[in-house]
Amino acid sequence: MNYNPTNPSKNSAVDGALSEELQAGCKVDGGDDLTSPVASFDEMNLNEDLLRGIYGHGFESPSLIQQRAIRPLACGTGDLIAQAQSGTGKTATFSIGLLQLVDPTKRACQAIILSPTRELAKQSASVAASLVLDEADEMLSLGFRDNIYDVLQKLPRSVRLCLFSATLPPETLELAQEWMPDAQRVIVKKEELTLEGIKSYFVFCGGDERAKLPTLLDLYAQLNITQAVIFVNHRRKVEWLSDALNSHDFTCSPIHSELTQEERDGVMQRFKSGQARVLIATDVLARGIDVQQVNLVVNFDLPRDRESYIHRVGRSGRFGRKGSAINLLGGDADVRTLREIEQHYATTIDELPIDLSVLA
Repeated sequence: MNYNPTNPSKNSAVDGALSEELQAGCKVDGGDDLTSPVASFDEMNLNEDLLRGIYGHGFESPSLIQQRAIRPLACGTGDLIAQAQSGTGKTATFSIGLLQLVDPTKRACQAIILSPTRELAKQSASVAASLVLDEADEMLSLGFRDNIYDVLQKLPRSVRLCLFSATLPPETLELAQEWMPDAQRVIVKKEELTLEGIKSYFVFCGGDERAKLPTLLDLYAQLNITQAVIFVNHRRKVEWLSDALNSHDFTCSPIHSELTQEERDGVMQRFKSGQARVLIATDVLARGIDVQQVNLVVNFDLPRDRESYIHRVGRSGRFGRKGSAINLLGGDADVRTLREIEQHYATTIDELPIDLSVLA
């Protein structure tokens, strides 16, 4: 793969789309570091209509990734690689940056947002102004790499590429380097990836995988759950666990990739509206669940890769809110996996105390 887009700053159509105010704020002559934090939306020289929409949507002040990544994206001066924790506003970051560049008078496609799941694509379905790859680590994995290359081959050579994800493993960055060697980078260090406001705990279920269900039932009966997501590793286990919980009068909703789109939409609508309080899902849906009321994530199965852990627990505590994660350990293999997760993210996961008020 030798796709190498030309410098977008030479594209007069892109340059011409920038307002005089934004061009001044961008300092496209190179005299300013565009990734320097900007403390407020008002200081980003955004279009007035867009600014009204931002505040109308309920945003008051930009998160750290928004402070650093909106302006380089909105200025239209080059490719961008951005990494930040789940729930910190990455979708809003690239939506705002791209909407700043959109010309509403042109009735033509000005943006493509690529996501690994339909739920995430729908969440991110806002008109934008260049090519955005969302959840780049998953999109550039072996399962999607050829598809992405086919898309890039059909795009103008002057297109801008922007990669956004909570995790960017070395192999993903190496591949991105082939496509966008001169990209600006806004990347959180690995040791900073643990989520502020989210506390992780573990429960050792007596060294027996079969003890996880009774443990979960006991926890479920004691906890005051606003809304929760329970993750397992296989589609069949989603159905099994959902049936098991429902048979004990704990209402929950299963969601997985083999449901029709209409069925998945119905499940998510009931969950978002609060009609369903507990969602059981696989990792396929880990990145497409964005519900502000989720205050608890339960890993019935620990994730099969370390990067998925942060995407899972990031479903709680969205955008600065507090949340908790509980990991059920069924044996020595789970203990080893949890220790690897702790080491990878330079964090400590404590045993869940008897007093469950810590989860309130």
